[in-house]
Amino acid sequence: MNTARGLGTSVLGVAILLGLFEAVGRTGVAGETWPPLSSVLAYSVDEPGRVVLARATKATVAEASAGLLIGVLAGVVAAGLGLLVPWLRTGMSQLAILLSTLPLIALGPVLVTTVGNERTPAVIAALGSGFAVFVAMSSAFSRPATDLDDLFQVLGASRTSTMVRLRAPAAVPAFLDGLALAAPAALLGAVVGEWFGAPRGIGLLLVSSMQNFEVVQLWAAALCVSAVSLAAYGTLSGVRRASVRRFT
Repeated sequence: MNTARGLGTSVLGVAILLGLFEAVGRTGVAGETWPPLSSVLAYSVDEPGRVVLARATKATVAEASAGLLIGVLAGVVAAGLGLLVPWLRTGMSQLAILLSTLPLIALGPVLVTTVGNERTPAVIAALGSGFAVFVAMSSAFSRPATDLDDLFQVLGASRTSTMVRLRAPAAVPAFLDGLALAAPAALLGAVVGEWFGAPRGIGLLLVSSMQNFEVVQLWAAALCVSAVSLAAYGTLSGVRRASVRRFT
């Protein structure tokens, strides 16, 4: 009953938001830069717009996926090293915080000159996603010892064996938490990276739309990447909820 009521409230809220979007566009109170939602959806469905959005989204998702993979691997390895080699933990945390505070807009030109404009989106995506995974895994690995930890110590298990057989499986829900946050961060990083001269992608489409005052195309691109981000977050959140029953 409560679940159905919550779902109904969410649907009602979304419907009101979409209705306001359409009303503002129809009345023109926000000017020419706010088109009706129906016009944005019509552009996204019609063949020319659909092809443009599909091509750009495919490129951005590919860059974000590559960055997400790199970021996840880096975050897990860094958190694992912090657990296995305690004196590295503080340095790893400080490095992760430093990288997360770097302004992406300022970092972009530096990356373009070092790794090239085609690799910049994936690198920025990796920086954004890696921090989320590192924080989640570090938190999971540093939780207080349980009776099972004591049992492993009594049985003479090494620190590596304890991590692989006990802490890593127990950290799966936390890992999926971090992954659910890392996926949207990777998409955002890829879009920002594409602003710096990438040959294709949603970021390039956004810049092109702004320069040519293609307002409907601009909104369609923004809504498209937002929908992909929400879908990724929702899917991974669902996987995380299912994993709780298995690993906790």
